[in-house]
Amino acid sequence: MTTVETLLRADLRDFSGYRSARSEALTGDVWLNANESAWANPVDGAAQLRRYPQPQPDALRERLARLYGVAPAQVLVGRGSDEGIDLLLRAFCPPGRGRIVIAPPVFGMYAVCARLHGAETVDVPLVDGPGGLCADLAAMGDAALAQGASLLFLCSPGNPSGELLSLSAIAALATRLRGRCIVVVDEAYLEYAQAPSASTLLAEHDNIAVLRTLSKAHALAAARIGCVLSNPALIDALRRCQAPYPLPVPAVDAALAALAPEAVALTMSRMEAVREARARLAAGLRGLAGVRRVYPSAGNFLLVRFADAGAAFSALLAAGVVVRDMRAMPQLGDALRITVGTAAECRRVLAALETLPTEAVA
Repeated sequence: MTTVETLLRADLRDFSGYRSARSEALTGDVWLNANESAWANPVDGAAQLRRYPQPQPDALRERLARLYGVAPAQVLVGRGSDEGIDLLLRAFCPPGRGRIVIAPPVFGMYAVCARLHGAETVDVPLVDGPGGLCADLAAMGDAALAQGASLLFLCSPGNPSGELLSLSAIAALATRLRGRCIVVVDEAYLEYAQAPSASTLLAEHDNIAVLRTLSKAHALAAARIGCVLSNPALIDALRRCQAPYPLPVPAVDAALAALAPEAVALTMSRMEAVREARARLAAGLRGLAGVRRVYPSAGNFLLVRFADAGAAFSALLAAGVVVRDMRAMPQLGDALRITVGTAAECRRVLAALETLPTEAVA
């Protein structure tokens, strides 16, 4: 049996999901099968919105498949990568008794989706060492096997750690867990790393799923377009768990325009500018008296420890700069996460932090 056949919830193995009016490949010029309005809304001058959209728009799947170097059958498009996380929990964690493995501090939606689904979260904390905050993949694998977890979430580059995982390490973990656990690699920030994707491992590993999004590098956060890349059997299982019409037509149109060759070329050219700005911001922060540590990052952000993180957060707010307060997260009681903005925005960050105390205020 394949990993998907082994791990898919038993009650979903013969479940076909909801078959919407757009699920069938039918042709005709009078469409009366979906109880849609016979007239367009007065604000819909182009009459594009009265019909339900395709559940999985063919043009978008094909465009994303080309972008990420996979086949269309290996792509499930959804509402950001968040929906992919939720669908993986639905498909592979029996309600109230499934388990997932994560490495906190990490993107919070893995634990949130697990909690909402009644699944248990097994924490294997990141290790804070000379190279940064790093995932212990061996320990995560041990935990997955010992606890019977069906999903193991990796974030590469890590959020908020900034760590870039090696493909060889991911492949070794997937090999170890084959037939026992699906390794989910969240690559929301991979474009900023200039590194190969774990999607290159899909041909050899039926227990890897990759999350991608257009929210970050492609600057379409408000459009909510993301996808899961994996083997066709896993994609089919997730599709059966998905809502009938996840993608609004205007969002799909925006994504298709953003994925035109000239738009992608411009987006990719901006990644080098972000990497250069990241290096300059990191150097500037390391030169400030109140900064204890700036972690290496392969994303479009920096994780920074301060002598007084509360004072740093307040100083930035006073200067009109909003950053992410990480102090409530495990191991990060003195840390803020700062997105790499424009050159002018980065200068405002540094200027606001110039007079920070070198010790925490009692």
